Amino acid sequence: MTIKTVRNLRRISQILFFGIFFWLILKTNFEVNLNPAAGGEIILPYPVSIALQFNPLVALATLLATGTIFKGLLWSLVVLIPTIFLGRFFCGWVCPLGTLNHWVAEIPSERLKRKGRGLIESNRYKKYHRIKYYILFVFLAAAAAGSLQIGLLDPLSFLARSIGTVILPTIHSSADGLLGWIKSFGLGPISIMAQFFYDLISPLLLTFRQVHFHTILTIGIMFLAVIVLNRIFTRFWCRGICPLGAMLGIFSRYAIFGLAKDAPSCNGCQKCVLHCQGADNPDVGSRWHQPECVLCLNCQAACPTGSLKFKFYPNLEKTEGNPASTQKIDISRRKVIISTLGGLALVPLFRSGDAFEVNADATLIRPPGSMAENEFLQRCIRCGQCMRVCPNNALHPTFMESGLEGIWSPILIAKIGYCEPTCTLCGQVCPTGAIAELTLKEKVGDEKTKPNRIGTAFIDRGRCLPWAMAVPCIVCEEWCPTSPKAIYLKEETVINSRGEEVKVKQPHIDPDLCTGCGACEYACPVADRAAVYITSVGESRSLRNQVLLQRKGIDRRKK
Repeated sequence: MTIKTVRNLRRISQILFFGIFFWLILKTNFEVNLNPAAGGEIILPYPVSIALQFNPLVALATLLATGTIFKGLLWSLVVLIPTIFLGRFFCGWVCPLGTLNHWVAEIPSERLKRKGRGLIESNRYKKYHRIKYYILFVFLAAAAAGSLQIGLLDPLSFLARSIGTVILPTIHSSADGLLGWIKSFGLGPISIMAQFFYDLISPLLLTFRQVHFHTILTIGIMFLAVIVLNRIFTRFWCRGICPLGAMLGIFSRYAIFGLAKDAPSCNGCQKCVLHCQGADNPDVGSRWHQPECVLCLNCQAACPTGSLKFKFYPNLEKTEGNPASTQKIDISRRKVIISTLGGLALVPLFRSGDAFEVNADATLIRPPGSMAENEFLQRCIRCGQCMRVCPNNALHPTFMESGLEGIWSPILIAKIGYCEPTCTLCGQVCPTGAIAELTLKEKVGDEKTKPNRIGTAFIDRGRCLPWAMAVPCIVCEEWCPTSPKAIYLKEETVINSRGEEVKVKQPHIDPDLCTGCGACEYACPVADRAAVYITSVGESRSLRNQVLLQRKGIDRRKK
């Protein structure tokens, strides 16, 4: 098999795995009947979280954080075991973010053509490539201390979050805006054609409703920065930031597949360095860094004299005029220790503030089935899958609602959307078990089983129309989905602003029946701040966060 054939196989592999990843994100969407037959469960037709479960970094970090490994994450061995023998094949052949960085970096431009020797030098190994290893040790140490922060920079979680909460909603908004703009001209044939193309892409890229996400700007800016930096530094993310790449680099130290150099036949053209994606110094006369190589095979394909060749058991010994290749990770032991200590210190630093438990934000409402907050933060990787699949656009990435430790983890914002009572999709798509996969019975309850509660509703009588203004309104009671209803009405005779006696039905809430779904807050006709609102108190996942403690001796500071 020629190098050209192998290189083409790598390109096909990149396209295939990127396509699968993107397709799974698209299918992380509500595509089933909202009102299934009696007793029916709403189940997604595809295992949409499986791509995230092939991630060995997430598997290791959750193992350190919880002492257990979620069963789905055992798929990560499919990536980890071959890496030990082949090297970082995942980065060059499979990783969707690595593929995207590769494509962006290889877009032709006049600026890159003029860069000449500067581009060659930028493709050599640099000291900043060590940073990804220190990032890895910081995150693993934090995980060992009980806080899973790896999802912030893990490439699969990062890309899934960016596509699901930024890219696809932006495409939807742009398509709607463009269609409306074209139709505004009133040109019949053009409007029909525009509607045809809109209807064509709708089943492929657009959800059944336009979604809007909280903190989308911060996620979008970070994603844009990663992509743009590839035009300055080839695969900047992969070389200097990616903690998964660092982990795979460590495991590939003793790979039996590597680069062999034939010094006598080399003409010193340095085309291998010019096209190198990993900045691992593939040229003859330089020390090849095996842990940095992503097996793009560009160097062998670009070599006009055949001086470079990837093979099993290559000769890595030093030869005349050619320094020995190295499998050693180029990092400082002192900085590794500092990084580890820094990661360990992050957790008590995060939790010394009042955002964790002591003065937790009352609006921090987690998805149904979420683990207790401490365990939730040990598992959530901020992939955004639960937000993407939510049919009512109720789940959003946090910013500071749960402090720095919980940034971009899911939160329910009832003013934007409420938790559909018959939906359990967020638990189905969670790749790490941070959100348990509830059955319909476990969520809504029955005569013997209590429902899963995510909070409790309260009435702001100073804003409620029947209470504050003597204006008839029963919207919250009508929208309440529990049976019997958690919101009940009492007819009272009150004096309105004109001094007249009127009868209005004033809403009251039974906290024993309320599940905190947020339907009442979502439907409340009072604009800006609703007259009925949801807080996390009463949630099933916490013993202390209750309206009234039923048992003596419960410390509110403990779960």
